Amino acid sequence: MTYEFDKDLLRILVCPKTHTTLTFDEINSELISKAAGLAYPIKNGIPILLISESRKINQDL
Repeated sequence: MTYEFDKDLLRILVCPKTHTTLTFDEINSELISKAAGLAYPIKNGIPILLISESRKINQDL
């Protein structure tokens, strides 16, 4: 079964570390916080906004 992320959620979701906006990376199915340099996974259509579950990303993105 394939789950899709509801892009309307981007209006209300923020990075739990910096409280800044997130962007959706469709290719990797992640929410990106450029301010924190972190990517939060989306599993089964549900964003996992836990800092411990995030991965560091290149700040040049």
